[in-house]
Amino acid sequence: MGETEDERMAQASVLFENFVQASTCKGTLQAFSILCRQLELDPLDYSNFYTSLKAAISTWKVKALWTKLDKRAQHKVYNQNKACLGTRCLIIGGGPCGLRTAIELALLGCKVVVIEKRDTFSRNNVLHLWPYTIQDLRGLGAKKFYGKFCAGSIDHISIRQLQLMLMKVSLILGVEVHVNVEFSKLLEPPAEQTDDSPGWRAEVRPSNHPVSDFDFDVVIGADGRKNTLDGFGRKEFRGKLAIAITANFVNRNTTAEAKVEEISGVAFIFNQKFFLELREETGIDLENIVYYKDNTHYFVMTAKKQSLLDKGVIINDYIETERLLSVDNVNQEALLSYAREAADFGTNYQLPSLDYAINHYGQPDVAMFDFTSMYASENAALIREKHGHQLVVALVGDSLLEPFWPMGTGCARGFLAAFDAAWMVKGWAQGRSPLEILAERESIYRLLPQTTTENISKNFEQYTIDPASRYPNLNSSCVRPHQVRHLFINGQQDSCHQERGAPTRRSVNLSRRESEVRPGRLLTWCQKQTQGYRGVDVTNLTSSWKNGLALCALMHRQRPEIIDYDSLNEEDVAGNNQLAFDLAEREFGIQPVTTGKEMAAEAEPDKLLMVLYLSKFYEAFRNSPGNDNGQASSCFCQRESKQGPSTYSVNSVNKRRRKGNNYLSEVCSLSCHSAPPAGEEGELRENKVRSMATQLLAKFEENSSTAKIRSKFTISLLDHTTNVFCLLYCRQLSEISLKTKKHVNLPCSSSFQCVVRKDLAPGLGGSDVCHFCTKRVYVMERLSAEGYFFHRECFRCDVCNCTLRLGGHTFDSQEGFLPSLFFSCNGFTILMKNSEALSSFFSILPPPSPPLQSLLHSTSSTPLSVRPSSLCFSPCFLTLPLPESPQTDDSDEAQLYQSWFKLVLEKNRLARYESELMIFAQELELEDTQSRLQQDLRHRMATEDTKKSASELQQEQEMLSEIMRTVEKRDMLVSILEEQRLKERAEDKDLESLVFLCECELSCPYFNIVVLSLCAATL
Repeated sequence: MGETEDERMAQASVLFENFVQASTCKGTLQAFSILCRQLELDPLDYSNFYTSLKAAISTWKVKALWTKLDKRAQHKVYNQNKACLGTRCLIIGGGPCGLRTAIELALLGCKVVVIEKRDTFSRNNVLHLWPYTIQDLRGLGAKKFYGKFCAGSIDHISIRQLQLMLMKVSLILGVEVHVNVEFSKLLEPPAEQTDDSPGWRAEVRPSNHPVSDFDFDVVIGADGRKNTLDGFGRKEFRGKLAIAITANFVNRNTTAEAKVEEISGVAFIFNQKFFLELREETGIDLENIVYYKDNTHYFVMTAKKQSLLDKGVIINDYIETERLLSVDNVNQEALLSYAREAADFGTNYQLPSLDYAINHYGQPDVAMFDFTSMYASENAALIREKHGHQLVVALVGDSLLEPFWPMGTGCARGFLAAFDAAWMVKGWAQGRSPLEILAERESIYRLLPQTTTENISKNFEQYTIDPASRYPNLNSSCVRPHQVRHLFINGQQDSCHQERGAPTRRSVNLSRRESEVRPGRLLTWCQKQTQGYRGVDVTNLTSSWKNGLALCALMHRQRPEIIDYDSLNEEDVAGNNQLAFDLAEREFGIQPVTTGKEMAAEAEPDKLLMVLYLSKFYEAFRNSPGNDNGQASSCFCQRESKQGPSTYSVNSVNKRRRKGNNYLSEVCSLSCHSAPPAGEEGELRENKVRSMATQLLAKFEENSSTAKIRSKFTISLLDHTTNVFCLLYCRQLSEISLKTKKHVNLPCSSSFQCVVRKDLAPGLGGSDVCHFCTKRVYVMERLSAEGYFFHRECFRCDVCNCTLRLGGHTFDSQEGFLPSLFFSCNGFTILMKNSEALSSFFSILPPPSPPLQSLLHSTSSTPLSVRPSSLCFSPCFLTLPLPESPQTDDSDEAQLYQSWFKLVLEKNRLARYESELMIFAQELELEDTQSRLQQDLRHRMATEDTKKSASELQQEQEMLSEIMRTVEKRDMLVSILEEQRLKERAEDKDLESLVFLCECELSCPYFNIVVLSLCAATL
């Protein structure tokens, strides 16, 4: 009997070892099935399976694994595997994040089922691991399943190896894993409920799979960016085009291969010599490169488009990214050669052979894609209730927050989201109210995009699903329950904004005011306002508005007397839209974003433009119920009276512009600078870039509103600063006249209005095309003013071609943007108020004769004794032909001033670049010092204090002090850099002022006359 028992134990040990060593998904599941059958264990008995398996196999080799898993399960948060007893969970997707979530739910006592539509783990790509993820995986026995796990200084692992490891742990803990099963949709509980009626179920393919009969209380979406669960709107974050190439080469594990050093991540700015030599020797132009040595030799690089075109990798150059990187436009052989050549140079030709690994399609494992298009879910979770059954729905991994691969955040943030989702499930199982749970989950979600290795807790051994153990500055109540009512869907409230659709542009990190309009709220409001009107069925913010009837109905609801709705023809799309645009502009001051003909010509209106346009109606009408008598609320924008134009507060317009410009300038200064900061501060700034970029998206609505400034101009006597603005305005009008060869009207009282929109490129909406260059403009690089969208670099003056800033420009309906090189917002207001006096003065003056010019020049410095009453200002309006610029030495001198100005700017730019490089070099040195100290300190802190001598404790304290001093030095460098940039902007402004004041006398024929008149007016 004893021998039989020993043989059985030995056989069980061998079978378990086969399970541990399995290297494929199918092999692992097969070995697990054989093990359970041999030991007569029922894997469906999830609550007792781990205990039974541990009792059946107790060899010394396996006991180390049981010790680690027991230590994890003994955390108080799991309540001895009974915290969520009876809770049934379905996880969609068997990736690393889905399996990590399954492990936590199993430790909580849940019944967990994982479905995966594939039956192979074939991805060779390598994941970067943060220190806490390494500690976490070690705690789950990673070394027992994969002996090479993070040996030495290695901080990465292949996705395939990580999936195998996590699936084995999941199976040991009683998780059911089903492959070749694809999720289709959720099935609601039946209306007629009995004792044996099913609850929430899933429709899967194949339809006869046992999972289709599984009732569950929680469903977790972990199926990547193509999330299949309803109710989660997505936002897209897109920057400038960045083309990534990934390549996997066979690793034969030879001595020569082992000696090759890894490249943990090198960017152009930090090793320019390497990239310049690469380009010179091979013609390959990269922005960065990473090399990890794992099951394969894994390379990731960001290639510049022109380099790919020159090397024949990309056949044709297209503006659209989808066409540019389509299979038909990529030469696969050239791509293989490109990646191999870059990898060979990057490793200094030390790899003996570079043979491509074969992917699951049986092809060389190399890929090229645009990685800057990233998505994030608007919300992390929701709760549905139907016929008495509640369902918790949550997202983890790439479904929730898609990572930016150069930062290596995917696995780390994915695991944090898995812990947060498990914490939410525990709260629900313990009976907390749905709104409290959702509010807490959304509060924690706001922290996720901001997490870095530096701002999470450093006590990794104490990490649990409790967010307080991981986030040092946790505020779990920053989102209030009333703010998440729309995420509790029980059929009693309108949840149309939860429908799936195109990604909405709203930030998870941005704490918005409750009064700000959101697409879902806007759609709901529009539906209520247009309900019952003939021919109107508002189901979205695009196609439902094409025929123009909905816009007319919107205004008819508030002001029935301004439009005869019954007379409208549904077939006259252009006419209906043009009527609506004209009425909105005349009656409510809402500027159109397109024309009636364009609306009729487009297949579907641009969504962003429609959201911007409709939000103006929402802001105007939302506080006023519809009035049957047709009397508009006092809060509405009234049309202009015949006595004079209605006044808009210039200060309020400029205040909004300044507010938006603050975000724009900060984003550009952080993300568009030629030399990004490195190390810890660099990571913080990169996080700030993304945070500010998402805030920028939320500010588009404010910035894109047409600032229609109409004020009654009055004659005022101004100081010397105002005179400069007047002189520049005259000079600009003169130069426009010379360029266009036509007379220029000096305005007495006019409005600055929008010009007719330029024709758009076919297939692109108005918000996708730059107004100036008509090329595609992505959301992250897009600015908006006066209702137009454009590249930042295209926002230039029509006269002097200088770059304009939002809030520091003015707009002419005939001539375009006029320069405001150093106008403040107040200066612009002063200039507008002074233009009537200036134009009136010009209207009574003939062109100056040479004798008069000579006389004025000789007396310009003589004190004048003239009373203001001696000047006769006429209100009449004349069109003056501005004289041609005389071809004299003065024009040559003006050109010399311009050339000198450009040379000085170029010299300053180079000097500043050199200075910033010096600062970045110091930053790198400090970063290396800090990293070395932190690594040493972590190594020392791994030993308990009771085992250390007094001198060792003192050394730890000194190292901590040194780290703090290093951090302070790095902060000081950042402050110096910021001060330097502010100083540079001030210097440029002073230089511009000097040059243009010098040019005014040379280029403006009325310079002396204006000086004389203004001097006289000030007496």
